[in-house]
Amino acid sequence: MENPHTRAARYEVNSITIPTLTLESGETLKGVELAYEKTGSANGPVILICHALTGNHLVKGTPGSKGWWDGLIGPGSYLDTDEYTILSFNVLGGNDGSTGPASIDPSTGTRYGREFPAVTVRDMVKAQYLALKELNIPHAYAVIGGSLGGMQALEWGMMYPSFVDKVFALAVTPTLSDYGLAFNHIGIQAIESDPDFQNGDYPEGAHIKGLEIARMAGMVTYRTPLLFDDRFKREEAQSGFQVESYLNYQGRKLAGRFDPNSYLTLLKAMNSHDLSRGRGCTLDDIAEHYPTELITISYEGDLIYSPEDMERFTNRVRSGRHYFVSTAFGHDGFLVEFEKWGSMISSHLKNVQTKRVVNG
Repeated sequence: MENPHTRAARYEVNSITIPTLTLESGETLKGVELAYEKTGSANGPVILICHALTGNHLVKGTPGSKGWWDGLIGPGSYLDTDEYTILSFNVLGGNDGSTGPASIDPSTGTRYGREFPAVTVRDMVKAQYLALKELNIPHAYAVIGGSLGGMQALEWGMMYPSFVDKVFALAVTPTLSDYGLAFNHIGIQAIESDPDFQNGDYPEGAHIKGLEIARMAGMVTYRTPLLFDDRFKREEAQSGFQVESYLNYQGRKLAGRFDPNSYLTLLKAMNSHDLSRGRGCTLDDIAEHYPTELITISYEGDLIYSPEDMERFTNRVRSGRHYFVSTAFGHDGFLVEFEKWGSMISSHLKNVQTKRVVNG
């Protein structure tokens, strides 16, 4: 008999088409493509992974090109591919194979560009739900995501509680804070004020310096002052300081692979994140009647997503459990140091309790 722990996990990267998708705004998109990655046990319970702002559906990746959560996923790992089917979509409005501003508008034969409609986190979740239906997946055991992915995970629990058993929301809060709105405003203004952006109709290959600056502003919020000081130590580079070279590099790197209109679309979707929006009740009411088991993880030094706010909300949820991870990485803690918090996820998948606070 084949030992499941010795066989390679099945791996697929593909896309699925949703015939029509009506957005919260009332606009309708036709022929919506969602790119996805699927790996793990062919018949195991489905775990849906939702990615952050500049992430994509390549969560596990391949040995030659590892995905952004490779350290969390694999045979015998925290998300065990011998046990579960791991599935991830590139978000609606995204930059890596899903329908977004850089896609071709079937009604015009040209790219959507600035004409791509505004989308919300709820639109992203609805698109994923319809895509799962197209894939003949009737149920998800868990939805897991961090940052923008955490926003999606929280909305999954509200929008489709009968479809999902457990929601894991990492490095996120029930609403985007004013501090988060402020930094997103800086990013949006940097891109939209760039002359080469041309109001979203920039020519192919244009150098959008504003996107680089937007990325730099974001990078400052993702990690802690302690980590910056420890890494760069005011060391000088060929011109200026090492920290300046680092931010310049990160800006150029993103601008080389990400569509500026898509970046704007996703920032504005994040701005709309508020679990109570349009639901006729307060966040406290939402928490007290949250219909799905909710596990949240916050990270020390997260400048945008207050651990205290997430803990306060989760403690009101009937089936809620909050964890706090001590780290120097701040918001980016959900992308690193899996040994500190991976067991929090795996234990709840197996319905085993773990400690609330991890030190070190």
